[in-house]
Amino acid sequence: MSLLSLNEVSKQYGTKILLKEVSFSINTHEKVAIIGKNGCGKSTLLQIIEDKVAKDSGKRIIRNNIEVLSLPQALSFNPHHSVEEVLENSLYELKKAHKRLQEIMQNDDFTTNKALIAEYNQLHSYIEKHDGWDLDSKVKIIMKSFGLEKFSNRLVVSLSGGEQKRIMLASILIKSADIVILDEPTNHLDTYMVEFLENYIKNMKASVIFISHDRYFIDNVATRIIELDMGKLTSFEGGYLSYLKSKAQMLACLEKENETLKKILKAEEQWLQKGVQARRKRNEGRKERLLELRKKVKSMPSMARSISQTLEKTLQELPRQSIKNTKKMLFELNNFTLNIGDKILIKNLNIRIMQQERLAIVGKNGSGKSTLLACLLCNNLSELEHTNISFSGDFKRGDISIGYFDQHRKMLNLNKTLVETFCPNGGDRVNVRGKNMHVYGYLKSFLFPQEDLDKKIGMLSGGEQSRVALALLFSKQYDCLILDEPTNDLDIATMNILEEYLLSAKEAIIFVSHDRYFTDKIADRLLVLQQTKKDDKSYIITHASYSEFLDTQQELTEIESIRDSISEEITKQDKQKKTINMDCNKQKPKRLSYKEQLEYDKIEEEIEALESNIKELEYKLSTPSEYEKYGIQYLSNELQQAKVMLDLKWNRFEELSLKIE
Repeated sequence: MSLLSLNEVSKQYGTKILLKEVSFSINTHEKVAIIGKNGCGKSTLLQIIEDKVAKDSGKRIIRNNIEVLSLPQALSFNPHHSVEEVLENSLYELKKAHKRLQEIMQNDDFTTNKALIAEYNQLHSYIEKHDGWDLDSKVKIIMKSFGLEKFSNRLVVSLSGGEQKRIMLASILIKSADIVILDEPTNHLDTYMVEFLENYIKNMKASVIFISHDRYFIDNVATRIIELDMGKLTSFEGGYLSYLKSKAQMLACLEKENETLKKILKAEEQWLQKGVQARRKRNEGRKERLLELRKKVKSMPSMARSISQTLEKTLQELPRQSIKNTKKMLFELNNFTLNIGDKILIKNLNIRIMQQERLAIVGKNGSGKSTLLACLLCNNLSELEHTNISFSGDFKRGDISIGYFDQHRKMLNLNKTLVETFCPNGGDRVNVRGKNMHVYGYLKSFLFPQEDLDKKIGMLSGGEQSRVALALLFSKQYDCLILDEPTNDLDIATMNILEEYLLSAKEAIIFVSHDRYFTDKIADRLLVLQQTKKDDKSYIITHASYSEFLDTQQELTEIESIRDSISEEITKQDKQKKTINMDCNKQKPKRLSYKEQLEYDKIEEEIEALESNIKELEYKLSTPSEYEKYGIQYLSNELQQAKVMLDLKWNRFEELSLKIE
């Protein structure tokens, strides 16, 4: 059922047409991804959907009482509010609904007063629609998953832009609505936060419209993809893999379409298909292992530890002798410990980085990734003397040239045009790795039209500026490329170009990224910075892909959870045995009487019947047509009596079971 739709909507700024008579609709429970090149009008489309930007023509149709909530690009907070207060304020309406619901239920006239029953139904539906029953648990889970617990009493305005973005996202997810609009929700989230966000959005009752360039995120979350290109919208059912297949078929039908684009799409589809199949196979294997583990670990508690050790071993670096050391050594760190202020970021790191290697440095926000890059960029670590960064251990850097991509794009002069940036000595020719080229011939491979050549860098969007920085970087030759979040602000088309360049590069590549898809595709080795124990920073070096590493980490977490639950169960059983032995010393009923045996034989069926009855009563209490038919008071009394009876039956079952043992 359509909640909101646009009919033949157009929008343009000056001479630039963003939307040309486009139509769009969003249905109940849909998760729709909006994709397209930077600057094509995706954010404008979202603002028109939300009715925050006026359309030039066309109609916007929305059903009555539909609530729309959005994650804005520009953040604004009350300067006097703490993180906790911001989240509490987002729950104001839901808490008010809960309070009123309790007042109605406690009213003596509730079951007979039609006005109160109607208000109860309205409030019940409101809370249900916003998934707002267990608010305390919801807030706790989101704060922990987004790393906000440590900021709870801090003023929001005192936090960084990335931290504020996480707080705004958390407040929207807690509140929810009929339609939730998210513009680049994965920005400023580390990989673990993105995985939580994926699962959270998939389970939301709300319909979600989102812009993202994270291809795994799109593939895992989207039920439909809308591509905006040249002012037109094209709809593709399914996730990113389905989009690639459909897009490739469309291009095959266009005889004059660019052959290079078809080649990139085909390679992308094959690569992703292989990854999806591998992930599915790994997930199925993990489920089977965990089910088997649950059966065996009760009798053999040590098995969980054994399996954990086996999994951890699969992530360890290959033996040193198996790595070809004939190549030039670029960096060597021995027992290297890195601190920022009094905080230990990395402890006793041992790693060698060789020529032509592609190393990804990954980990949670604040784990020290960018700080480590800052060290690698130094000719000598004495350059860090006047900063709050300190270190110990051995650090060796070869006599090498380094090309650096900074996520803040400090290498660009915003007052210069594209031509002036690439041809600083005048003319229109650029030297690209020893090859003399026309500047447009080079820049068109980075998706710049000829009319942009005379634009000042400062007039370009963030994504376009990143493209300029990458094009500038790839025009020169280095021994090593160091890239800090190179995919930030890039659209999918540009990321494909970036990946093609990096996969064919002769240089060593060291990069930091939270993009799992990009990391899987580029890295041949991972340096994972992580906190394994309290106040103990550690790391893992592995040749596994990033997805494989994350899957294994999830499996280790699940096994640890099983171990903890089994330990608790064993402790509980030990206590029960002690209690039984004490009871046996006092009185020794060795076996059940004939009457008790008959009772014992029937009691499990009676417990199952009571549990089934409780579920049915709870369903009737949450369904207006049912509780109007039977009466809320009657159903509440029946439910209370059934729960009391169930407790009595369970206690009696335990008493009889102890006698048998």
